[in-house]
Formats: sequence, structure tokens, C-alpha cells
Amino acid sequence: MATTGTAKCVLSSVLRSAATQLLQKGSKAEVSAPCFSCQRRRYAVETGVKKSTRLRKMLLSSELEFIMEAHSGISACIAEEAGFKGIWASGLSMATQLGVRDSNEASWTQVLEVLEFMNDACTVPILVDADTGYGNFNNARRLVRKLEDRGIAGAAVEDKLFPKTNSLLDGRAQPLADIKEFALKIQAMKDAQRDPDFNIVARVEALIAGWGVDEALKRADAYLAAGATAVLMHSKLSVPKEIDEFLKAWNNKGPVVIVPTTYYKTPMQHWRDQKVSMVIWANHSVRASVKAMQEVTAQIFKEQSTVGVEKNIATVKELFRLTKDDELKVAEDKYLPKA
Repeated sequence: MATTGTAKCVLSSVLRSAATQLLQKGSKAEVSAPCFSCQRRRYAVETGVKKSTRLRKMLLSSELEFIMEAHSGISACIAEEAGFKGIWASGLSMATQLGVRDSNEASWTQVLEVLEFMNDACTVPILVDADTGYGNFNNARRLVRKLEDRGIAGAAVEDKLFPKTNSLLDGRAQPLADIKEFALKIQAMKDAQRDPDFNIVARVEALIAGWGVDEALKRADAYLAAGATAVLMHSKLSVPKEIDEFLKAWNNKGPVVIVPTTYYKTPMQHWRDQKVSMVIWANHSVRASVKAMQEVTAQIFKEQSTVGVEKNIATVKELFRLTKDDELKVAEDKYLPKA
């Protein structure tokens, strides 16, 4: 037995020595660099440009860019087919399609699972609504690593407290995080990222909380200095008064993202003139699908027949097309043995 134990120790030592020599022969870059090419479908499109890089170019573009809400693989696919260059993975929409409230009732790992399906279903970059980062700096920096693992291009984090309260709810308290603490959270997220182009968008909730434009400006300055790629300025007024005041005082110091869910009547040229970087259509796909399902299910229940709805719903063949069943057929012909 002693001889066997000695042999095992010697073998273990030899293997460790061989592994060390192999590592020493390789360059430091080869050992530590993130492997984006090993799962290219997740990180890049056919051009080889990382999704994170594409989103960063959109955020820094001199042109007004648009991204569309999605909450599932199929909604991401549909948004891309419509022509959108990027996806907003809405927290409200993902929570709604899971049947829970937008109050962090869905865990961050459940959100990650949804995001993985979404990213695999489309070739455009995804900016995820990451709420507050699901906790303090430590939760937020771990989140960055897990998002990078799944090829997500960026995270928008809001300066509220965990668990969050949806910004559009009426009459709810909207407590804000301490500015310094939130700025340090952004810094921790930046320090944790391995992909230099991964994007942190700092969502400022001062206007939502009723703290005014001066507070919004102070927070936006601090978050941009902490390393955010852009700031997202949020308002729930039906007119863009607060946003206009902020943009005038901000004087284009950094990229600004807006979410005109409530002030949707404002023409897009208004935002182009004020050098807004990006508009997010934040929840329209899930709202459209909810209304459609309500109407169709009510009609089927009332009529006890699907005759009246068939012309107004997608065909089964369209579902097969959207999920790329044709690719599976080609793969089966290639990889399954012929009878």
C-alpha cells in the first residue's frame, strides 16, 4: 500500500510540473484573455465584431439610436427581424411574462436564464435592465461576470434601493441610493468586467423620486466619472419638461439615454436636436402580446371555436420559421445516418 501511495504522489507531482511548464510556454495573454471566439454566436455576429462593441458604438454615436424591448427568445428574434439594431431586456417585461411583479420577485439567476435564451435567439446586442444590480457592489460585480458569460452587451443599473419599486407606479415611495455608494458600485462593476467594451449605463431616478433636476445633474456627473458608458435619465411625466431641463443643463457632457414611455407624443426630431444618444421602446412588445392574448382567449372562450381568430393569429408554420426549424432539417440530413 505504501508503494502505491508513493507512486500516486510521484505521478501527481509530475503532472503538476508538466502543467506548469505548459503554462510557462504560453504567453500571459493566451492564459488570461477571455475566450470570445469559443462561443462566437453568443459574443459576435458574422463580422466578428463583439456585441458589446456594437452596443458601445450605438451609445456613443452622433446619430439617435433606437433599441426595442424584448422579454423572451421569440420576442428578441421578432425585434431583430423588424430591423432593430439592439434589444432592451426589460425587467418589467421579463417579470410580467414570468407572472410576477417588477419588484425583484424574479431572482437574478432566473433573469439570467431568460437572457441566455434571448441572446442565443438573436444576433444583435442586448442591454439588460439590471434594476439595482440585485444588491450591493458585490452582487453587482458578480452579475457583470455572469452577463459577460452569456454574451450580454451591457447592463443598465438604477440608483434605487434593493428590492426596487417600478418607476411608473403611482403613489409609491422611490428611495434613492447614496450617490457615493452607487458611484462605487459602478466602479466595482467596471473593475469586474473582463471585456473592455462591456457597457454600464447608469440610470438616474432623481426625477422619478421627485428630487429635481439639480439632484439629477449631480448624480449623472458622479456616475459618468465612476466609469459609466452613458446615463439613462428617467421621467414619468406625460410631457418632457424635466428631461428638457436636464439636457439643457447637461450640455452634452456625455451620452444620454431616454425612455419615452409616458411622453411618447414628443417627436423624435426634438431628441435629435438635443443630441440624445438612444431611445428605448421599453415595454411595448409585452404590452402588445398581453392585449392580443386577452382578446384571442376571450373570443375563443365566448365562441367555443377558433374559426373567428385563425385569420388574426400567426400560423404554426410561422412559429417553425421563427425558431429556425429549417436549420434543424439541414443538420439532421448532415449528422443523422441515412436509413
